[in-house]
Parts: sequence; structure tokens; C-alpha cells
Amino acid sequence: MLHEIPKEEILNELRKLRAKRVLIQSPEGLRKEAEELAEFLEDNGIDAILHGEINYGACDPADYEAKLLNCDVLIHLGHSYMKLHLEVPTIFVPAFAKVNVVDALKENIDEIRKLGRKIILVTTAQHIHQLKEAREFLERMGFLVIIGRGDSRIAWPGQVLGCNYSSAKEDGDGILFIGSGTFHPLGLAISTKKRVLAINPYSGDFKWIDWERFIRKRWAQIAKAYDARSFGVIVSTKKGQLRLAEAKRILKLLREHGRRARLIVMNDVNYYKLEGFPFDAYVVVACPRIALDDYEAWRKPVLTPKEVEILLGLREDYEFDEILGGERSGDEPIGISVH
Repeated sequence: MLHEIPKEEILNELRKLRAKRVLIQSPEGLRKEAEELAEFLEDNGIDAILHGEINYGACDPADYEAKLLNCDVLIHLGHSYMKLHLEVPTIFVPAFAKVNVVDALKENIDEIRKLGRKIILVTTAQHIHQLKEAREFLERMGFLVIIGRGDSRIAWPGQVLGCNYSSAKEDGDGILFIGSGTFHPLGLAISTKKRVLAINPYSGDFKWIDWERFIRKRWAQIAKAYDARSFGVIVSTKKGQLRLAEAKRILKLLREHGRRARLIVMNDVNYYKLEGFPFDAYVVVACPRIALDDYEAWRKPVLTPKEVEILLGLREDYEFDEILGGERSGDEPIGISVH
């Protein structure tokens, strides 16, 4: 197993909550672990149901489905707690990766030195448990390491989400991202305008992020929407992506600039559901990854709210669309979480 699932700790929490039936929600990469957890809970007298829909993160809890199924608790695997109003008690299980991040740092120490001496260190929920160890290693190598706290949407210092890079907005020479994939480090680079080095702890590979090439593609997408006269402004019902006030703001801006615009509400946002609508272009006011990752699958231009502002001449510089939380207030609780 590549990820740690603390079964006994989960069982203890369920017993405290006197749970008799639970719904287990997981991303696609943790489906085997979800089934093994279900079997373990069944062996201990708790009825377990597996949630089979795609999960997009902590912003997409299946608490409504858990309530509908008369479940006492939702177990959400693979993501840290996000402050949301939930229908049932929810246990967030980050599912820490069983890989040594320091080994990958050692392999790439010469590349890390190219960032400068003062580096901002960030990672995802899967590796957050090793961030202290990574920091100590880098400090022994002579670096001054900064780990930002982030806003209220962030569960741990140094954590980044695909929609929130507030923990990286610190004073430093460059950013060191520990994790797999390109979206998080790309978002870091665009959001902070700093050099970003991504180190993959699974493969040991490194990658310097070329965010300027990405932005050129987004400018091309904005140009495609220049002649569009009608826009569908899409808002998601997923709790952590529901940005109705922002959607109404974009709707108002488009209409003030002579464009027809209509609000569209969806749960899972994808183009094939929209093909029957007559709009010339779309604006996704939900997870920014939808417009940025999947735009090639859309037959019509698809923009983020920040890109609409560029289209209308209200903004000149490109800015990453983030979903930010408020400032923290003292010892703010982060909900039920086991790890």
C-alpha cells in the first residue's frame, strides 16, 4: 500500500460517535484502500458503504449522500479538512504517502541550490507529515527555510491546494514544491510570480516550472472569446466550490459591457453537458482546474473570472484564479481529522 490509512484511529473515532453505518468517500487513487477500510469496519460491526463517484478534493464532500443513505458518519479519504457546513459528522483522513521525501531532496540538492538561500517550502496533504523533516534537512544544508501558515482554507502550514496558494505568499528567493503532478507547482508560479522547483518524491525527478508558456496558451483562449456576445456563467453546487457572489459579479460585469450572460448551475462541470446551450463562450466560477486543465475538451472558449476581467479590459496582468479563505483567528479548530 502506498498510503497510510490509520484504521484503528478511525474505528476509535467512529465508536466515540456511536456510528453504526458509514459512507467512505475516496479519490480514484485510493479505491483499494477504501475497500480494505470498509472490510475492516465491517469486521468490527460497522456497516460500510463505498462512494463510487469521482472525488475532486476536500471541497467536494459526499455529506449530502451520506445523510440520504442514513449514514451516521462520512469518512473522507485523501484530503485535509476544509471548513465547510457539513450535513453529517465527517472524518477527514489525509492518507499520507509512504515515501521518504528527504531521499528525493538529497538527490536534487544541486538543483535546490539554484533557487537561492532563502526558500519557501510547500507540499500537498499527502506529504505534509514529512515537512518538518524536510525543513530540518534543508537547514542542515545551509538554507533558510520559510513555511507559510496560509489562510483559513489551509489545514496545515506549508500546505497548498489546487485553488489556494496562500501558504507560499511569503518573502523568499524561490519556492520548493514537494509532490507529483504539474498543476500545483504551475499554480504556485503564476500566483506568486516566483521561480518554482518541483521535486517528485516518488520518482526522485525534478522539474523547473515554465509558467510563461502556460500563460501564452491562456491569452490565446481569451483571444478566442473576444468576439463572443453571449456567455454562460457556471457555478458549482459543490460546497467548497460554491462561489455564487463571484458568479453574480461576473454576470454583472459582462452585461455592463454589452454581453449577454446567463447563470448556469451544475455539480460536475464538463462541456458535454452544455452542448445544447447556445452560448458563444463560458466562464467557470468553480474549481479553477476545470477551465485550465480541460479547456482542450471544450468546443467553445472557457475562461476563469480573472480572464474575463482581461477580456473586458479591466485587468492587464494575468492572475491565477484562487479560492481564498479568510484570515485565521487564534486557535481555530479544523474539525474531525485523523492521521
